[in-house]
Formats: sequence, structure tokens, C-alpha cells
Amino acid sequence: MAFEGPFEDRLAIRELLDTYADAVCRNDAEAWAATWAEDSFWALPDYPDLGEVRGKAAIVEMWKGAMAQYPGVVFVASAGAIIVEGGRATVRSWTSEVYDQGGVTKRDRGQYDDVCVKQDGKWLFQSRSFKNIHRQL
Repeated sequence: MAFEGPFEDRLAIRELLDTYADAVCRNDAEAWAATWAEDSFWALPDYPDLGEVRGKAAIVEMWKGAMAQYPGVVFVASAGAIIVEGGRATVRSWTSEVYDQGGVTKRDRGQYDDVCVKQDGKWLFQSRSFKNIHRQL
């Protein structure tokens, strides 16, 4: 089954995904940073200029720089699977992004494979790995 574990935890993880997406759309670095654990890891293998980043502070700084390239982005995420085992969860989500670059509207669809951890009663991303599935120009 794609959704396992306590309902309250699965709901909180869905809200984590929604908070992340909302912060991207609003380009709100503080709210976006609040979704990450301190010892986090972000992998973007389809974007060699971004690559892999370790640690919340480094991830947030990289994101701030990258967001300048995506003005007016609309980012939507949908949970495909959430498996909660105690204070750890594996999550798969699907993303859809629309943004303008150089006068061209682009649409990206992708997949995140995540590990979330519950710290001080709050779910956070410990690792995220993104794969771009489709880009439309």
C-alpha cells in the first residue's frame, strides 16, 4: 500500500509538502527553510550546476540563488506515497511547475523521493532527491 502509518503523521507530511510548495510559489526563503532538517541532503542530478548539497544552511543559500532564475514560478506537489515508520517516513511526490524564462513559458513535471524525520513533534525533510520527468517549452 502506498500510504501506511498513523493518519496524523501522514497528514502532517502532506502539510509539509504543501508548505514547501507554497513557500516556492511565494519565493519565501524563511518558510521554505523551515521545511528542512539541519542535517539535510538535497540531490538534483538532472541539474549538474546544482548537483548535491548537504546541510540546511547550504541548501537554503543554493535555493535562494536558483530561485532568481524562476520568476513567478507556480509549483504544485502531490503525494504519491507516504510510509511512516516511527519517527521516519519515506515519501514519493509528483511535481508540476510553470515559469517564464527569457520570454518562454516552461512547464516541468518531476518526482521527488524523500526521507522525512520527526523532530520535536514536527516533520521535516532530511533528504530529497529530484528527477525531472518532462519539460515542455
